[in-house]
Amino acid sequence: MKKVPRGLIIAISVGVLAGLTLGFFVNSQSNHEQLVFQLGPSISIVTEKIDFELGEQIYIKIVNSGTVPLTFSDASYGLKVTGLDGVLFYTPMAAQVISTLEPMEEKTFVWDQKRMDNSASLEGIYKIIVEGFDHDNNKVKKSIVINLLK
Repeated sequence: MKKVPRGLIIAISVGVLAGLTLGFFVNSQSNHEQLVFQLGPSISIVTEKIDFELGEQIYIKIVNSGTVPLTFSDASYGLKVTGLDGVLFYTPMAAQVISTLEPMEEKTFVWDQKRMDNSASLEGIYKIIVEGFDHDNNKVKKSIVINLLK
């Protein structure tokens, strides 16, 4: 019976530990950093995951993660879904009324992956953007990226 080289045992052990460490790091970074509360104006976008199947409903939560009220030009709370190139695919139909989101308040929208022309979205990478204003009329903007997969 041959003896296993010591270097091979060390290399495999280091590889396993590195894989576990990287796995825990990637898992902890996935969606948990979507919601971070901070002082001053801040907005966050939260989805239950990053990768969605084609046709799956996507729940998009907009959260005032700051300490000051935010205002929006309409009842869609500045929500847009675009391609990475900025082409608009979806924005909710909304009344043209000034809307306010108080600190720690949230609004949830559901995107059924339909485009503005009611056609189905294709597989790919999409950007969810929310844009509002603080009490000094400074723009407060946040975006996240999601994947639509077959």
